Amino acid sequence: MSALLEHVMSPEVRPFAIAAAMILIVGSIEVVSMLVGASLSEILGTNIDFGHPSDNGVINAISWINVGGVPLLIFLLLLLGVFSITGFLIQDIARMVAGPLPVTLASVGAVVVSVPLVRAASRTIARVIPKDESYAVGLGDLVGRVGEVVIGPLDQGPPGRVSVADVHGNRHFVWAVAAPASSPLPQGTMVLLVDRAGTRFVAVKAEDELKPSKPTLSS
Repeated sequence: MSALLEHVMSPEVRPFAIAAAMILIVGSIEVVSMLVGASLSEILGTNIDFGHPSDNGVINAISWINVGGVPLLIFLLLLLGVFSITGFLIQDIARMVAGPLPVTLASVGAVVVSVPLVRAASRTIARVIPKDESYAVGLGDLVGRVGEVVIGPLDQGPPGRVSVADVHGNRHFVWAVAAPASSPLPQGTMVLLVDRAGTRFVAVKAEDELKPSKPTLSS
């Protein structure tokens, strides 16, 4: 165990060990934030649209790499993971052949290899994960739609999650709170999205005539 730890923390692989540690830290923060009704992914995604051209070269570069349009948090974790694994492999192979490479050279090599791998992986992942609120339609297009509370209850405190279908039938999972005059809306309640503030929607209980006749998500 000590030999493995010494190998992981050796100077020639330190950037890749740091990247692996960041995955654990960011993942832990996301789990804790979701338990208290927030989300690191929501914070990272606020006011940033990677699906359209921008004057910011960094955002355009991320848009090109993140071709599948996966959420920013997943993209960052994917990038860190591929960079870490690739770096360890480069140094292990170099060590078996002649000796470890200089850390700068190994890091550049890991970046060069990681970019096409992340680009391909993001496209694959985007096909299988649920689409969030900003990828198929604009946020404003979901106002006026009826959805179901899947993480609740919704109140005036931390937001919960609502499953809602857009006009094309694609399902989205959006953050929502109850309207100021509304009582708490428990999980399974059909709600009407009446407004939004940023990426958070405001919901009220849907009237019976607005509720879909087909089975809901929870059923």
